[in-house]
Amino acid sequence: MTGPAKIRRGTSPQRKRPTVTRSTGRRPAAKRPSTIAQAFATIPLPAGMLRRIGNWVAGGALAVGVVAGVLAMRLPQTIGTEIGEGIGAAGFRVRNIEIVGIDQADRAAVYDVAVDQTSRAMPLVDLEAIRARLMRFGWIADARVSRRLPDTLVIDIVERRAAAIWQHKQKLALIDRTGVVIAPVDLTAMPENLPIVIGPGANRQAASLNVLMETAPALKPMLAGASWIGDRRWDLRFQSGETLALPEGQEAAMAALRKFTAMDGRARLLGQGFVRFDMRMPDKFVVRVSREPGHKVTETALVDKSI
Repeated sequence: MTGPAKIRRGTSPQRKRPTVTRSTGRRPAAKRPSTIAQAFATIPLPAGMLRRIGNWVAGGALAVGVVAGVLAMRLPQTIGTEIGEGIGAAGFRVRNIEIVGIDQADRAAVYDVAVDQTSRAMPLVDLEAIRARLMRFGWIADARVSRRLPDTLVIDIVERRAAAIWQHKQKLALIDRTGVVIAPVDLTAMPENLPIVIGPGANRQAASLNVLMETAPALKPMLAGASWIGDRRWDLRFQSGETLALPEGQEAAMAALRKFTAMDGRARLLGQGFVRFDMRMPDKFVVRVSREPGHKVTETALVDKSI
């Protein structure tokens, strides 16, 4: 027979102690807002407008990413076209064309090139093709074509500057400093203050002529035109009617022109009734003189010892 259970005094059933977590007394660090969020928070705009701006930014970034992805993956043309048209249908479509930097070129012709596209969807607009066509225009020295999302095509034009008029085969054309033909010239609307260069290849020598005239700044405003003779040297014509024949070679021509400038500064040769000055020979200065209208032209050769 089992006796009664013994109970020890001073003891109690063992209980599981609860887990206690020590507290440091600090609250968990709150997540800081992004830089973009902080910037938008400082703008006093309604929340709805901020959301719309955010949607446009996100949409623009998505469109740029998709376009970049299409170009990077080189998807088949049909797939790429479908994706591009889808982006265009979402609002990224050419609706505005902004042309800047244009003054002399035909603005309407530039606009026609920009809108002549197989598709108006932004990703499908061929920027390089537009630039290539614009570079065929005489007035355009450079053109930069870019997209400004969501719907604007920007064309930045750099124009050439007319430096002279080239007369060749009874035709006149504007040329720039390097001799590039810019546009034909109408006889009824001749540009003022531009010298005329005459002869085959004279346009390609326009840069050397400009360098030549820079050595004689006092005579440059008096220059009416220049003839490129035999594809080797210049005859300069001044507004007062005289012609100055320069020797062959750029260095020799520059030296002769500096001599003539000094002589004109001392004796005022231009505007005194002379017809022609010939400096082709390094040691001679030949002058043709017409004493009176209708009389025979006389020629005098002077040995140049003073310069």
